[in-house]
Amino acid sequence: MTALARRTLMTGMAGLPLAAVLADPRLAAMAADSLESVTTKTADGRDEQAALALPAKTPAPAVLLVHEWWGLNDQIKSMAADLARNGFVALAIDLYEGKVAQDAGTAQTLMSGVDPAKAIATLNAWVTWLKADKRTTGKIGTIGWCFGGGWSLNAALANPVDATVVYYGKVDESAQELAPLKGPVLGHFAERDKWINKKMVEGFAAAMKQAGKSLEYYEYPADHAFANPTGQNYDKEDAQTAWQRTLDFLRKNLA
Repeated sequence: MTALARRTLMTGMAGLPLAAVLADPRLAAMAADSLESVTTKTADGRDEQAALALPAKTPAPAVLLVHEWWGLNDQIKSMAADLARNGFVALAIDLYEGKVAQDAGTAQTLMSGVDPAKAIATLNAWVTWLKADKRTTGKIGTIGWCFGGGWSLNAALANPVDATVVYYGKVDESAQELAPLKGPVLGHFAERDKWINKKMVEGFAAAMKQAGKSLEYYEYPADHAFANPTGQNYDKEDAQTAWQRTLDFLRKNLA
């Protein structure tokens, strides 16, 4: 697809709310197709690909997206497209080397197979790429969901950015481990989450306070993955509220 065709498709979908796009596999696929593939090389010599969505005007602040345990699928690419419609350069990166899971068993295998050192190298490379790209202002944020929520925070620790968003991701770092954080963190957590539970969230809040870091977080009357419309735990109202808070947070901190 040409750059002009991508812009035309993005413009045509501009009036649709994100929830409507995500709820319709056909629309999500169309949104995903509007992204372009870009490549970079990591410090350890690997070639990596990601999906890029550009706003109508550049330079613009940038957001790096880290996928759920399913991999870099149309849902995550659709969210990148929505971020672009909201004025951000959006880069959806891939920690599974092109693999996408269709079932929980495969997702678990892919997630368990991630090499932390390689993942950090990949995230470092893409944050550096965004900071250097002339289509960005140099202001960078990260965002991730579930598996990607933890890696959104890891990315910000490894290569400090201006804002970080975590959707129900693993946040069990100590105050000492959180010391490298530069920008504020926004967290979205679920009250009925059995994995990223209240004990972990409260521990994270305490560690962030001890480290002198800025944290804004919300707990929703929902379950894990409440923002994923393709899952059984989807909560439309909470998902929309969380997304609006995310957009407001990114606009404020990446301006």
